[in-house]
Amino acid sequence: MAKPEFDIVVIGGGAGGLVAAAGGAALGAKVAVVEKHKLGGDCLWYGCVPSKTLIKSARIAHEMRHADRWALAPGRPQPDLARVMERVARVIKGIEPNDSPERFRGLGVDVVFGSGKFVAPDAFEVNGRRLTAKAFVIATGSRPAVPRLPGIDTTPYLTNETVFDLREPVPSLLVIGAGPIGCELAQAFRRLGSEVTVVDVAPQILPREDADLVAVVFRQLAAEGVRHHLGATILGAEGSKGDVRLSVQTADGTPVVLAGSHLLVAAGRAANLEGLGLEAARVRLDQGRLVVDDRLRTTNRNIYAIGDVAGGYQFTHVAEHHAGIVLRQALFRMKWVKPSPVVPWCTYTDPELARVGLSENEARQRGVAHRVYRFAFDEIDRARAEDETEGFAKIVTDPKGRLLGAAIVGPHAGELIAEYALALSKKMHAKDLSGVIHAYPTLAQINRRVADQRLKEGLTPSSKRWIQRIFGLMGSRG
Repeated sequence: MAKPEFDIVVIGGGAGGLVAAAGGAALGAKVAVVEKHKLGGDCLWYGCVPSKTLIKSARIAHEMRHADRWALAPGRPQPDLARVMERVARVIKGIEPNDSPERFRGLGVDVVFGSGKFVAPDAFEVNGRRLTAKAFVIATGSRPAVPRLPGIDTTPYLTNETVFDLREPVPSLLVIGAGPIGCELAQAFRRLGSEVTVVDVAPQILPREDADLVAVVFRQLAAEGVRHHLGATILGAEGSKGDVRLSVQTADGTPVVLAGSHLLVAAGRAANLEGLGLEAARVRLDQGRLVVDDRLRTTNRNIYAIGDVAGGYQFTHVAEHHAGIVLRQALFRMKWVKPSPVVPWCTYTDPELARVGLSENEARQRGVAHRVYRFAFDEIDRARAEDETEGFAKIVTDPKGRLLGAAIVGPHAGELIAEYALALSKKMHAKDLSGVIHAYPTLAQINRRVADQRLKEGLTPSSKRWIQRIFGLMGSRG
């Protein structure tokens, strides 16, 4: 049998695929990466980078209008969407060299552009070239899922893959989907001057999150003028460029026709698995999804899946984590290394909503014995100084105080959640966080203060009396 040409062939040049390719080459492996379009994937071109760039411009416009919150004269920004989107393009262009073919070829990676497919369990063919390898990594990512609605095929609509190409004004935007993408872009466009209406079948925005956390975000979106039809049924779509309509049945059964200049579809993601020749590779699907074990192996033990196609959480940081796990297994046969179950995430609305571990609702649904503790940002001095006091932190512990999960809704929640991710990965207790000194004044103090609530719970009147007796404390005389 002929010796394989490569140690690893990575199929897909997105975030996870590029980490796998660069990491493999750095470790001395001979690596090839195959990409249909351009390196960088959804995160660079259509997701994390452009959306957060847009959100920043939108936030500045919002703060200018409300500068009186900080004792400054309010301004009247004149958002020019074309200029904002050009800034988005410049940021992408500035980051692009990190993911360029030249850089990866300089690292020793064979970069191959084109569509390909498996032609055997150990061979992938692209542009007539047959690539053989000891191991393959499927890292083809996902694409926007478009709901099957009457008229949607003939109605112009945007997705996260096209919305950042906009250069014309958007007077009114209809959004299908109240998940993270829908909520983030709805708020951003509203702050940039668009009338925005969000429609979703779910009864609340961000349906994966606890209702008390979501309520904080929803209040802010509503206060800014984002309209919602939740628990609704979308009956159909129609229209032409600049004039689109959605026929909707609201939660109470009322028929409504919503009109807008633009339509954004943000209704989830679908894995990119078509045309890969998986049957020839002896890779099995179950209801359109890859069958993957807890080591990220497909039914072909030499073919791995990472990122969105592996199922589970669809985040860039998960794809990158998967890449490191697969490299350890494919190159060094470290079969005991498995993906971490501790995955933090954040929705970048204002306020942000971040979570890691078990939610309160999940603990209740699973019958897990738990306790819940909260602490509000309006009791954090830094939050008061910056007049960003909306929201709170919440931790879920077992009855003995071991952390099961944490969530934060408020300023910089995405940054603050990292401390809880570390604590959960190390199986810490609330008392461990409570005992850590946090710099004053910082927003991060909320992580200690919410943990303090667990300790205070144990200080019952009877326990205080025992402490007073044992240590001879005087106590309050009042």
